[in-house]
Amino acid sequence: MEYTIREMTRAEYPLLEDFLYEAIFQRDAANRLPREIIKDPQLQVYIRDFGKQKDDACLCAEVRQTVVGAVWVRNIPGYGSVDSETPEFAISLYPEYRGHGIGTDLMRQMLAHLKNAGYAQASLAVQKDNYALRMYLAVGFQIVAENEEEYIMVHRLERYPTPNA
Repeated sequence: MEYTIREMTRAEYPLLEDFLYEAIFQRDAANRLPREIIKDPQLQVYIRDFGKQKDDACLCAEVRQTVVGAVWVRNIPGYGSVDSETPEFAISLYPEYRGHGIGTDLMRQMLAHLKNAGYAQASLAVQKDNYALRMYLAVGFQIVAENEEEYIMVHRLERYPTPNA
């Protein structure tokens, strides 16, 4: 599948509502959570006023001039927060675009962006039975904490290869 990864424009930030909903791990595809769940304040921290904080960054994947996925980071008190210096990842693709390597490419490009911007590490939270866990491990995230339902993972960027300029 041909796709392009680029920086998301400010005019496209409203799409983050869709991608936030798609980022929620749903164990039962036949009984998805209601879309209104993204109004929960614990989820809104991932998208509210996106682009206004200095740590906000977003890349998107485009297929045939349509945005089909996004990875975004911000320094927030989210589910995967580890400290006040570490941006937290959120990533999702529309279901029909999963399994084509797009998510892995989005992750790698955002990790390179964060390293180039001088960050020491990045974090995320993932449910223990989420299929995306394999991808996070493959791109270099490590489990640093866990609770009954999820892992907190960190990628130490000093170990990330510097991309060719």
